[in-house]
Formats: sequence, C-alpha cells, structure tokens
Amino acid sequence: MKAAKGVIMTSIRQSIDVDRAPADVYDYVMDAQHMPEWQLSAVSAERLDEGPVHVGSRVRVTRHIGRRTMPMTMEVTEYEPPYTWGLRGVDGPVRARVHGEVEPFDEGRRSHVTIDIDFEGHGMGKVLVPLVVRPQVRKELPRNEQLLKDRLEHTGE
Repeated sequence: MKAAKGVIMTSIRQSIDVDRAPADVYDYVMDAQHMPEWQLSAVSAERLDEGPVHVGSRVRVTRHIGRRTMPMTMEVTEYEPPYTWGLRGVDGPVRARVHGEVEPFDEGRRSHVTIDIDFEGHGMGKVLVPLVVRPQVRKELPRNEQLLKDRLEHTGE
C-alpha cells in the first residue's frame, strides 16, 4: 500500500500461540464485549445489530488514540469460524483494516493466532495515523496478544 509522497505503508502483524482450541479463541475474539479485556486502547465496545455475527455485522468501539478518546464503527468483512475474521473501520478519522487467523496445532488443542492491522486516515486521521496510531499499535499489539493469551489460558473464558 502506498502513502503520500511515495512512502510504502505496511501492515502491523503479530502472532502468538494460545493453549486453547481454535473455536475457543475465535469465539472470544469475535465477541465484542471482550474487546476491552484484551485490547489496551479499547475503552468500550458494543454490537450495533442483533443475532449471530456475520459479514456485515457492526460494532461500535471507543478507543484511546494518543490523548483522544474516539468512537468508531467497525464492520465484519470476513467471518469463517473458527479460522479467519476481518474487520474494517467505516467511519471516523482513523479506519483500521484487521485480518485475523487462528491456526490449530497440537492436534487442535492449541492455536496459533495472527493479527494483521493496517490503517487509513481521513481528515485529521491523515496526520494521526503515521504520528500516533501506527507507533501506538506497534507497541500495543504484542501486549494485546499476550493479554488475549493470558485471558484465555487462565480465566477459562
């Protein structure tokens, strides 16, 4: 992906192994109410529609970005339980594109979780993405995945 002035922008990618079955990991990650438990920047999250999660489902997430608190709407773009999911921001100055994968190993008892995130800035987001958002996410994503691992391995969720 190219940004202004020829700078190549790359997604931020992080993986971790979790001692839980893929279905357990996937169900937890896709439940919006759990976002603030394992994502450091998430203040709150709520589904905007009812029924089972599906492509097109929306979630309203409020996040700390730098010194600001910003609400944003995310839409499910991929939903293939228990292996892949995708979300994209549909409003706000900072719009994330997230792709997640859960790969089984150890005869399906454990999971290799990979999360890929990229961003698109709109308005003031064009400044926030390179100066605030990317550095914040580069620092937070490994910690978020560790929180996900700890939560799933130690709380029985």
